[in-house]
Formats: sequence, structure tokens, C-alpha cells
Amino acid sequence: MAGVLSVQEVTLAIIIGTLAAIVYALRVLVLMERRVARMDENIEKMTRKIAAEEVKIERAEKRIERAVSRKRK
Repeated sequence: MAGVLSVQEVTLAIIIGTLAAIVYALRVLVLMERRVARMDENIEKMTRKIAAEEVKIERAEKRIERAVSRKRK
């Protein structure tokens, strides 16, 4: 009966398989976290650009409002 595995060998194989699955899952989580971090950085950059554009638009609106109010007087 050389082909039969003992209970200890089966238990050890299960433990090693479980540990390998945990390591793989942690690796995937780290990769996903990095991706999310990059997405956050890109969102922050876009937000800054949008905020800067909004400031420009508000300044232009104020200039237009002043010019219109001067023409009415």
C-alpha cells in the first residue's frame, strides 16, 4: 500500500494548500489596492483641474456681469 496517503500527509497537504491560497489572495489584494490608489490619484488630479476651470469660469462670469451692468447705466 505504497500509494495510500496517511492522515497526517493529507492534513499537511490541506494546510499547505490553504496557506498558498491565502498568500495568493493577499497578492491579489495588494495589486488591487495599488490600482485603487492610482485611481484615487487620477481622480484628485481631475478634481484639481476642474476646480481651476471653475475658478476661471467664475472670474469670466464676474467680468461679464460687470460689463453688462455698466452698459445698462
